[in-house]
Amino acid sequence: MEATDRAEEGGVTDQAVEEIEPAAPAAPEPVSRWRALVAWFADVLWHSPVSLGLLAALWVIGAVTGSLRGPDEALLARYGAGVIPLELGRWWTPITSGLWCASLAAYIATTLILVLVCAPAERRIGSLRTLGVLLACQIAGVLLAVGLAKVGSFGDWWLTSIAATLAVGGSTGPIGAALAASALYPTLWRRRLRLFMILTLAILALYIGELQDLIRLLGGLVGLGLGALLFRRVRDRSVPHRSSHTEVRVLVALVVAAAGIGALAATFVPFPVGPLSAYSDFFAARPESVQHVNEVCADPSLAGYCRSLRTERLFAAYPPRLMAVMPALFLLVAAEGLRRGKRLAWWVAAALNAAVLVLVVGGIFVTPPDEQDSGFLWNNLEPLLLPVGTIVVLLLTRRHFDRPVPRSSGRRIALVSGVVLAALIVLHLVAGWFLRHQFDPVATLSKLVRGLPARLLPPFYSDLVRVPVVPTGGLPKAIYMYGGLIFWLTVLLGLLWAFTRAGTAQDSAAQTKARALLASGGGSTLSYMTTWPGNTYWFAADGRAAVAYRVVGGVAVTTGDPFGEPDARAAAVGRFAAFCGDNGWTPCFYSVTQPIRAAAEALGWKSVQVAEDTVIPLGDLAFTGKKWQDVRTALNKAKKEGITAEWWTYPKAPLAITDQVRAISEEWVADKGMPEMGFTLGGLDELNDPDVRCLIALDEQRTVHGVTSWLPVYADGMVTGWTLDFMRRRANGFRGVVEFLIASAGLGAQEEGAKFLSLSGAPLARLDRGEDFGPLQKLLDGAGKALEPVYGFRSLFAFKAKFQPAYEPLYMAYPDPAALPAIGNAIGRAYLPHMTAGQGLRLVRRLVG
Repeated sequence: MEATDRAEEGGVTDQAVEEIEPAAPAAPEPVSRWRALVAWFADVLWHSPVSLGLLAALWVIGAVTGSLRGPDEALLARYGAGVIPLELGRWWTPITSGLWCASLAAYIATTLILVLVCAPAERRIGSLRTLGVLLACQIAGVLLAVGLAKVGSFGDWWLTSIAATLAVGGSTGPIGAALAASALYPTLWRRRLRLFMILTLAILALYIGELQDLIRLLGGLVGLGLGALLFRRVRDRSVPHRSSHTEVRVLVALVVAAAGIGALAATFVPFPVGPLSAYSDFFAARPESVQHVNEVCADPSLAGYCRSLRTERLFAAYPPRLMAVMPALFLLVAAEGLRRGKRLAWWVAAALNAAVLVLVVGGIFVTPPDEQDSGFLWNNLEPLLLPVGTIVVLLLTRRHFDRPVPRSSGRRIALVSGVVLAALIVLHLVAGWFLRHQFDPVATLSKLVRGLPARLLPPFYSDLVRVPVVPTGGLPKAIYMYGGLIFWLTVLLGLLWAFTRAGTAQDSAAQTKARALLASGGGSTLSYMTTWPGNTYWFAADGRAAVAYRVVGGVAVTTGDPFGEPDARAAAVGRFAAFCGDNGWTPCFYSVTQPIRAAAEALGWKSVQVAEDTVIPLGDLAFTGKKWQDVRTALNKAKKEGITAEWWTYPKAPLAITDQVRAISEEWVADKGMPEMGFTLGGLDELNDPDVRCLIALDEQRTVHGVTSWLPVYADGMVTGWTLDFMRRRANGFRGVVEFLIASAGLGAQEEGAKFLSLSGAPLARLDRGEDFGPLQKLLDGAGKALEPVYGFRSLFAFKAKFQPAYEPLYMAYPDPAALPAIGNAIGRAYLPHMTAGQGLRLVRRLVG
């Protein structure tokens, strides 16, 4: 549970509310997410007359004028936007150019934009404002782009090339409206929408570079500015709005995905003219025209180049065309892996961009000086801006991508890919030898072997290796076109499968074994946290007990007690300590209960209290009497205001709910401006587990007001209790939602036969039992007091007292006081694994302030 959800978040003391009989939470049947999504879009479209009206106008005007594949020259000259029409006094063209699209693909793309981003924006800001923003962005986008093309045509070759062209397109206004409405979106979707749309628009303008691409980019920026002016939100400017650990992954994934999408989009344009148009070929190449190939092949001195171009032409049509865009597809798959925090995805994305750098720089060095004109260096360095920027982003955020791909998945991908590659090589050599006369020139075994690399490279890279023979017969052509494609599709789909596998305890044999042992043998109230990513497992020789730990700076810090068979847990302390000694680590049992503390002290270890667990017995729980006034009032007020509680598991919850939960969590992290805590404090990643239950507070409009997650506590092969972990509330939601959710969880668990609820341990906070403590305990108490303004541990501890819990101290046991500095560093890094230097400085400032 995030310690910073403080007590004052839920204080409800109104005693004048009528008493209402509290009810246990409901557990609705999961509804198909696709069905819910379709129903939501249908409702959005029903309330979006401007978006639907523009959509209908585009298709009707296109059909009536016979322009669904693009307007003819006469229509384009009269209604298209550009420098020349405005110089001729055609003042209407900034508006009319938005009533046609340049091609059927553009009509389809604009339809998707209107439905997917403009209609939700209209629902958010209203139809009248949407119409005004649409017109403003369309007109301003055209005027700014035309003005830029006119001014730049006196020196810049790109702007000179588009100054004489005409443009039509209906997507500028809708994109501007979506970016304007983003000012009203929650932090989560505001960041995502703005980053992805602006980055994609910029890449399309730089890749393709047509006038309409520039209009769309500038119109989108105008919409962004209008949103800031019209829908300005009041925020606390003193708090930096940082992204959470999970959200950083999403944002980096969007950066990588935008580069791949831009490269793919450029392949649909015959002659892109953007400044980065040459760079797009590295990820998604366009085949050379037949005319160009024939001209090259007519020159005998260019025989080698001719063979390369002829092999490239084999990939001009689909499905072989997929081979030409394979690097872009790898970028998109890597983006999905980055979104899930996979370390391998980080390496794939970095390697692809690094390969481009090497190829471009290498091309500069191998070009003879007499072929380098005045603009040679800039024209070749300009395409490096995007891959260099992407690599910088990846390097700066590398620590966020720490999830390994399961070894079993890696072995399976390697095995299947190796078999496919071996089969391809054998087929290429055997079939090539028997059909050697179906090559130009006639193939030999030596030439077939030397031609192997060309079979595996995308066609754009075929000139990196010598192509000794070109297939001319049917079967050799098929092997050449489909062999490499099948191999790379195997690797691609294997990576996608590995990236999308569940990130829970099913990821490895050790985690699966640990979860089974926990479920059958049991553990403490914190033991389910041992199943979270980041832990390593030690198992007793007889397999009856296990310890989850992580090694930080030579210290093996455990996640709570040993777990497994009750009579084997205490003995596991000494055995685990011996295991650590064999590996040169210092063991530290952290957040352990009294029996484990006693077992450690029997070995001569020291201990200190680090937290206080708060447990609510459920046997005769009833919210009656004065001591339950705050909780009872929250339940009554929730009933009055139509707030209900529902049990869900996060993976099966409707998208409308999970999206709100993500947005509420991201808003909390962004407004806090402090690093997220981990280790025994879960976040969204830990929420996404089918065995973790979420209790969600919703009003009659299905708006999420708050969410809590509950981890199972096992004993004797059964779930006997639940531990509170994740806790968030909407900033402007129902004030008593935290009390309401905890009380509702107690009623629901009691009804199901559970024995207790644990509100989890509050770090660096404890019950004053009047004992005399040593210097270390006093130091920890002082640390808890110092951290109170930042993380609110003590406020949270005081808040839990409302639920009349039983208090159970949690301890840290360690073998050597001399190791305390290293242990403190290890625990700090375990709790704050992603803290940046800037966040560390802010934390220090707030502590001393």
